[in-house]
Amino acid sequence: MKEILAILQMNRMEETKDALEVIGVPSFTAYKVAGRGKQKGLQVAYPSPIEPGERKMKYLPKRMISVVVEDEFVPAVVAVITKINRTGNFGDGRIFVCPVEESIRIRTGERGNEAVS
Repeated sequence: MKEILAILQMNRMEETKDALEVIGVPSFTAYKVAGRGKQKGLQVAYPSPIEPGERKMKYLPKRMISVVVEDEFVPAVVAVITKINRTGNFGDGRIFVCPVEESIRIRTGERGNEAVS
């Protein structure tokens, strides 16, 4: 199993959710987060003509989703998230794929893949 963490623009969440459901991944966890990348939160091109001392670090609101899937679903989930969220501009987001050692459904005690589905 793998956990896919994706940091996305807020205005892409509904479309991302709908697309994941179409490929059979209806459940995930979403978080409100804030962060910055190479632009340091500024709404200007990178590298910018602003002098380094003039920059004030600003955090931009984002969403982070966590999806746990079986290994064979990882390429499809990554492809869908990428397709929906890629604009070609700075701030499109990041995707991280992490191993999951164990999954346990608290209600039933199921473990492994049964606990994820």
